[in-house]
Amino acid sequence: MFEGNTYPVILERMLARVPDKLDKREGSVIWDTHSPTALELQFLYIELERIIREAYGDTASREFLILRCRERGITPYPATNAILKGEFSPPEVEVEGKRFNLGELNYTVREKMADGVYRVQCDTVGITGNQHLGMMLPIDYVVGLESAELTEVLIPGEDEEDTEDLRQRYFDSFQEKAFGGNVRDYLEKTNAIPGVGKTKVTRVWNSDISPARMIPAPSVRAWYEETAGTLEGEVRDWLDGVYTAAASKKLTTGGTVLLTILDSDFGPASDTLIQTVQTAMDPEVNAGEGIGLAPIGHVVTVQSAEPKEIAVKAELTFDAGYSWGNLAPLIGQAVEGYLLELRKMWADTPYLIVRISQIEARILEIPGILDIQHTRLNDAEENLVLTAYQIPVLGGVGA
Repeated sequence: MFEGNTYPVILERMLARVPDKLDKREGSVIWDTHSPTALELQFLYIELERIIREAYGDTASREFLILRCRERGITPYPATNAILKGEFSPPEVEVEGKRFNLGELNYTVREKMADGVYRVQCDTVGITGNQHLGMMLPIDYVVGLESAELTEVLIPGEDEEDTEDLRQRYFDSFQEKAFGGNVRDYLEKTNAIPGVGKTKVTRVWNSDISPARMIPAPSVRAWYEETAGTLEGEVRDWLDGVYTAAASKKLTTGGTVLLTILDSDFGPASDTLIQTVQTAMDPEVNAGEGIGLAPIGHVVTVQSAEPKEIAVKAELTFDAGYSWGNLAPLIGQAVEGYLLELRKMWADTPYLIVRISQIEARILEIPGILDIQHTRLNDAEENLVLTAYQIPVLGGVGA
């Protein structure tokens, strides 16, 4: 807005207001007194330009974007600690609360999962905690310890929310109102749980089950009256409870919601992460009672997206000095990069399509590869269409 207000322009404008009968040449008293003022005014215009840029969500820097977001009740997702599976031997060794080291990172054992298996938390927040598995060394002395190993990432750690992701959430807040268990409400609450990267919300009623079908027909009522008397104990109690609820049309009054999630690395969610999200949204022991974040009456089921392995095969023409032997890792990285792009888009599309043309384009960008033909995905020379709940993962590359 103020780009034209530079020092020479401002100085010329100021001197133009001085009568021509006075000496305005460089080095004169008038020029020497106006020149510093013009310079300071240029700095003032620069700061005015910055103030205007920082006042709008699409141009604000992170510091001022955070202030804008607070007006909408939005704060950056904080960095979180990675939770990993630690296996210790002998199984009866007591390690809860003990600290261990692997490379440059330290870890604290949090809670027992099974004999010799514990949840281990990385002391350093962020994605760095997801990147190291292997044998650990004890920092605290542990009586009888023989070995300690990190074997699996249960809940990935996350860095503090990226500025552009925060900016997008700010703009999204004007488009849809998160309220009372609508889709936006579920997305915001689920994605805010540490370890969750993407969420797809599905209304289950009227998909494979119609509420009307849950109401007992006369033939069902006759079967129930004949059968119930032959049962006893928990079986009878269960059948009575289900039938009474169905006959009273209570099975149709609540909502059922399916949350399909990816972890923060955009891969399949672990059982531990699924259970964490389930407990936060709608604990199974209190399903539909509104104990979690889900509204009362909503019965929530949490599952991971299904990984679909994609085996890529192609006939490549190599430049002199290149072959599958020395380019296979780069080819795998190129294909995996494309599949990662698709996984990041998964929650915003009805389903994903793995396209041969996209894979070929990325492989041809690798130095040393001249041509590609007869590309096959899972032994078929055609694009691969996934279901709504599938994500592509690399199953290998080859000729």
